Amino acid sequence: QVQLVESGGGLVQPGGSLRLSCAASGSIAKIAVMGWYRQAPGKQRELVATITGAGSTRHADSVKGRFTISRDNAENTVYLQMNSLKPEDTAVYYCNYKYGVNYWGKGTLVTVSA
Repeated sequence: QVQLVESGGGLVQPGGSLRLSCAASGSIAKIAVMGWYRQAPGKQRELVATITGAGSTRHADSVKGRFTISRDNAENTVYLQMNSLKPEDTAVYYCNYKYGVNYWGKGTLVTVSA
């Protein structure tokens, strides 16, 4: 079993920044792929970014150049640095752990509004 706890969400003005964290605990495999997904009201959950155990990253086109995913394997934590936030980034952000089985956190709400 793997438990994921997200933190760092909140209200921010357009153009602002936030850093999300996801702490993983349990039976953690260092080679697992971890990532962030988001779900806006009335929309399907979508990929934001993923990172492998070796540090290879993938970012959705909508966030490239603005968001950066990173990972601390020693602390079993994955981060999402979000800069130049836009109102359309408003969503619940979910942490994901994938190693044979998918695990999800409960999500953290990010609201971008003036």
